[in-house]
Formats: sequence, C-alpha cells, structure tokens
Amino acid sequence: MGVWRWRRNPLRRQTDLIEAWVAFAALVCVLVVVPAVGWTAGLRVDVTLQRAAREQRQERYLIPAVVVRPAGDSLGGSAADPTAQRQSPQRTQVVAAWTAPDGTNHQGTVPAAQEPPRQGDHFRIWTDDHGRLVGHPLDPSTAAVHAALAGLAAAIGAAALVETLRRMVVRRLMHRRYLRLDRAWAAAGPDWGRAGAGS
Repeated sequence: MGVWRWRRNPLRRQTDLIEAWVAFAALVCVLVVVPAVGWTAGLRVDVTLQRAAREQRQERYLIPAVVVRPAGDSLGGSAADPTAQRQSPQRTQVVAAWTAPDGTNHQGTVPAAQEPPRQGDHFRIWTDDHGRLVGHPLDPSTAAVHAALAGLAAAIGAAALVETLRRMVVRRLMHRRYLRLDRAWAAAGPDWGRAGAGS
C-alpha cells in the first residue's frame, strides 16, 4: 500500500515518502533482523543450558538409598529437606539413609519412591559429591526446548519493538500533517467565501 507514495505525484507529501520508507525499513527488520535476533538469542541460551546440563551430569550422582522409617515417625534427628518437599508435595515423606560418593553416610527426609513406603525399601536419589540432596540434572533435550522458547520470545519481542517504533513514527508524521493542515486552514479561513478573495 505504501509503495504508491514513492511515485512522483503532485499530491505526495514529504511525510508520505518518509512513512513509506519507515514501512519498508520495518518490513526488512521483521524479515531479516527479527529472525537473526531470535536465532542468536536461542543459540546463546542453548549453549549456556547445554553447558549447565553437562556440569550437572558430572556433579550429580544417582545413588541407592534405603527407607529407615516414615517421616511421621521421625524422632527429630533428621531435618526435612525443603527442596525435596517442594518437588513432590503430594508424595509421602520418608526418612532414608544413603552413602555419598565421598563415602560419608547420610540420613534425611525425602519423598517416598513407592506408595505405601515400607521400611527397608531400596530406591535411588540424586546427590552431589558430598551426599547433599539435589534435583534431577537438566536433560539436554529439555535444555534445547527452553532455548528454542527463549529464541522465539526474543524474536517476538524484537518484532513488537519494530512495530512499536514504526507506529510511533507514523503517529508523529500524522501529527505533523494535522499541524500543517491547521496552519493552511487558518491562513485560508479568513478569506474563505469572500468575493474577489481568490478562493
């Protein structure tokens, strides 16, 4: 629609030409710059998340644990692990014992692997080098999905910014047009309809 403003036309105003160029620049940005922003952001997030996933796989260990007793029977010797409780609040909590990769013995409150939990049941938990409970390491495919979503969000944000800037420029141009029209009307208004005034 805006291409006609580029043609030589006696009715074309300077603001029409500027508006056409702004629309063209916005289109180029949406077709070229916005995908580049999304791709770059997604790639950077993917590199960061994949590195974090590798580090977590190297620093976290899936080790065997055994149910000592249900958490309700706790004698106060073990503090509940808030991270484990947040991860699965609907599961029964049990006091479990495990041996860390560094050889130290630990006991703590964790979600039960089976319902109902029974004393002596064996299951596996994720810990760090020192036996502290940690979450499941980040999966590379999950990291890739998060990176793709981050790239998409960056592209949408960039497109919204381009459109916002285009609308602001067009609004400013419209304002200038109305000011010029008001000035022209004010200059012609006093003579409007008078005989011999040339109007």
